[in-house]
This record gives sequence, structure tokens and C-alpha cells, in this order.
Amino acid sequence: MSLEQLKENTLYQPLLLGAVALLASASLAWAASATRDAIAAAEARDLRDSLAQVLPEGFADNDLLADSAQVEVGEAKPLTVYRARLGGTPQGTVFKVVGKGYAGPITILMAVDRDGRTLGVRVLKHTETPGLGDKIEIGKADWITTLSGKTLESARWAVKKDGGEFDQFAGATITPRAVLNAVRGGLETFARHREAMLGLPQDGEPAGKAIARKEGKSS
Repeated sequence: MSLEQLKENTLYQPLLLGAVALLASASLAWAASATRDAIAAAEARDLRDSLAQVLPEGFADNDLLADSAQVEVGEAKPLTVYRARLGGTPQGTVFKVVGKGYAGPITILMAVDRDGRTLGVRVLKHTETPGLGDKIEIGKADWITTLSGKTLESARWAVKKDGGEFDQFAGATITPRAVLNAVRGGLETFARHREAMLGLPQDGEPAGKAIARKEGKSS
């Protein structure tokens, strides 16, 4: 069959389109596979940098990314916690909380020591108004650092306008209020699930068994 006869065949166009679609799909799959590892490595690097920002220097000597766990805290999804250890002994934990800001959710990373004291807080992602709500970023203002060294009982977790002890932003009270509510909620979660979040023994069980139960493994 000549090329002209092949082109006149009713199956020519569908077969050609199918071949083009197959080649396009294969190219996209190859590109995704080629970049997946690089993207994962970049995300891990960013998270490791963020973990270092909320923990005091020398506070832990373990790899927090490798020492993570999924902990049931009564929410729809298990909470991912990164356990900070020194010489193998649990010193604290790092986890994310989310506040409801003016323009959308505010994702926050917070570190808490084994006594329930905030070690550091950083905003990872937000869509608040530039020049107003973005003062929650460490690169724009030092407001976020005033949340360090606090416990549930030692601080009034509200802006001064609401009777609390933390400054609000001119024209953007909703944003700091959202961050404070989220961090206070994180401290409350830690208080309720301290042993599981730190990886400590629970109900008289050995530590290994308690951790396995929390992570859904059989002992």
C-alpha cells in the first residue's frame, strides 16, 4: 500500500492521533519521573531549613526528617510530628498548625519542648495582604519571635485589642489573631497528646510498643 493510499484509509487519522497522544503521554511521564526526585529533594531541604529555624542551636542531635511519626490527635488526619532528641532522649517536637487568616489559610511550623513551652514559630505559607498581614513573616518583622518561650499558662494568647499580650498590626488584626489562635491550639494539642507526640511510653507500655501502636504497626 502506498503512502497516498494509506492516507486515504479511514483509519489513518485516528491511528495518527493515537500515536501522537501516546508519544505525548510518554514524554510527560518521562519528564515527571526525571523531576520527581529533584522536587522531593528540594522540598526536604526546605523543610530541614525550617525545622532548624524553630529549634535552638544544639537542642537536638538527631535527623528530625528521619525521626517523624503520624500521631492520632482526634482530627480527620493524623498529625505529622518531627521528634527532637538529644543523645536519644526526647527533648521536644515540631509540627504544623493552620490558622484561618484574612485572605486564606496560614500554615505555621511550631516547636515545643517536652514541658510544653514554645521554642520557635515560623510561618511557612500564607496569602495575607502585602504590607499589612505579611508582618507575620520573619523576613518582614520580628513579631513572630515574641511567641517563643511561652506556655499555655504563661501567656495571654490574644492580641492586645482582645485583652491579650501580643501586638496587633495596624489595619490587619485578623492575621495575628489567626496565628495566635493556631499556636494556642497547637499547645493544647500537645498538652492532650504529649506522650504520643514525644514518643514516650503510654499507659505503662514500653516506648517501642507505644510508638508502634500510634503508627498503626502491630507489635
